[in-house]
Order: sequence, then C-alpha cells, then structure tokens
Amino acid sequence: MSDYPVLLHTAIDAQDCRGLAEFYRTLLGLHYREGEAPPTDGSPDDADWLVLLDDGGHRVVTIQEKSDTMPPTWPSEAVPMQMHMDFRVPTVRDLERHREHAERLGARLLYDRSNDEGEPLYVLADPAGHPFCLLVQ
Repeated sequence: MSDYPVLLHTAIDAQDCRGLAEFYRTLLGLHYREGEAPPTDGSPDDADWLVLLDDGGHRVVTIQEKSDTMPPTWPSEAVPMQMHMDFRVPTVRDLERHREHAERLGARLLYDRSNDEGEPLYVLADPAGHPFCLLVQ
C-alpha cells in the first residue's frame, strides 16, 4: 500500500478527441489502449474518451471530447491555461528536432526561449490550443 496517490494519466479536454489523441500519439510515440484505434472499415469514429499508453502498457495521456471547451489564450489570461505538460529532451539539437516534429503534427509556437543558457525551451500549443513545453534538462 502506498502512502501517496499515484498519477494514473493526464486527461485533456478537446473538441476533436481523435485529432488530439493522434497528435499526442505521434508526438510521444504512444499507442491506443486495445479497442480504441481509429476504425479502418469506414465506420464513423464516435470516440469521446481515448487512452494512450507507453510501450510498457502504462497510461500516459487520455483525451476526452468536450464540445464546449475553449482553447487557452496563453500568455493572455482571457481564457486561462488550465494545465500544461512539460517534456524533457537531452540536448538543444533534440529540442529543435522535437519542435519541428511537433509543428509538422499541427502544434504552433507560442514562445521561444531556445537561446536561454540555463534551460532552453519552447512553449507550443497543441492542435486544440493547450500549451506544452519542450525543454532541455
């Protein structure tokens, strides 16, 4: 028995559940929980909750459909950022590679601090507008 709760996964609301799940699946090299992969037979995709797992079968991210969610407007607080994730990379070269990959997948750059000598980083928004950071550590 643990003395502390254990994080099961991070759940993110999105208007396009499958679209955002595909973004994080591809960005982080994850896979769907059994039975949740996109339909390949032409049937409609009615996914409203998708669980993404790592290679060890551990939950990492879940995406929940929420049609009335509003994308955060960071750095403005007009629509506040409810959460964000930080992803560590080992080198500045990896930082650049992963930023480019995220942008190819539909992310957009919000803030560039890649020249910071102490902790180079980028703040990007995923396709649903949720900010996330790529940083060297």
